Amino acid sequence: MQAWRVHRNGEPSEVMELEETDRPTPGDGQVLLKVLAANINFPDALLCRGQYQVRPPLPFTPGVEICGETEDGRRVLATPALPDGGFAEYVVADEAALLPVPDALDDAEAAALHIGYQTGWFGLHRRAHLQAGETLLVHAAAGGVGSAAVQLGKAAGATVIGVVGGPEKAAIARRLGCDLVIDRRSEDIVTAVKEATGGRGADVVYDPVGGDAYAKSVKCIAFEGRVVVVGFASGTIPAPGLNHALVKNYSIVGLHWGLYNTKDPAAVRACHDELTKLAAQGVVKPLVSERLPMADAARGVQRVADGTSTGRVVVLPAGGTR
Repeated sequence: MQAWRVHRNGEPSEVMELEETDRPTPGDGQVLLKVLAANINFPDALLCRGQYQVRPPLPFTPGVEICGETEDGRRVLATPALPDGGFAEYVVADEAALLPVPDALDDAEAAALHIGYQTGWFGLHRRAHLQAGETLLVHAAAGGVGSAAVQLGKAAGATVIGVVGGPEKAAIARRLGCDLVIDRRSEDIVTAVKEATGGRGADVVYDPVGGDAYAKSVKCIAFEGRVVVVGFASGTIPAPGLNHALVKNYSIVGLHWGLYNTKDPAAVRACHDELTKLAAQGVVKPLVSERLPMADAARGVQRVADGTSTGRVVVLPAGGTR
């Protein structure tokens, strides 16, 4: 079968190589899946660079979430078992962790539903306890992770402010349903948020960026606000001033969604049931901006790594268009 392999760490476009390799063999409790669509996530770029919290042995195949087909024809969502990730024609995955694909979504949309939307749901509901009527500030609102948070925030009845970089991404954020869009390249985030909220600030901040995004967020956080730390796409991990959190009465909460798979798998399945309902209602629908053939996977991962993509970029190993 064909699979993208990484033999040394570096930039995805430089270290990912398309090769012929053997199909992976399922172990105890695992199943073999044909990959229908593999969503590209920022962690795939970090895996290539050797900067992710999990460092699979070289060589490995990146690709942390897929829509796949079982041998008996069922469409399922899965997180492939590294080092044999999803940018391949076949993967193995733990059978107990498979989730059924919502009928409302095609293969590419389904591949993008799992990690990003689960992260958004747990971040907004379990960690930040977002309430209807509150104001939610989402950084990188036109990106894969941010777009999911925007849709979930609107579904929860929040007023959503999206932060983006550039007019193209601003237009996408508006189409996603943001009540206000701030272009960080031409507008001051802090001033815009305070003006939009009558000086109160944002009740919840969803931050997958870190760096300057975090620094601006805590300057416009509301009394008893919650900052959800999701990731550091900027490459800079902020050092919170706890004295500032104390005097402004806000909370900083971390979110590592992957831990729920071992700490509370029942909650993961319950979340998927809720996402399936929202998908059926048309309330959430992953924004798939590009559907790439297998040969273009490395280019897609590099675009996500560089922050130039919008929505989700999905690889279709089987050559399909669904």
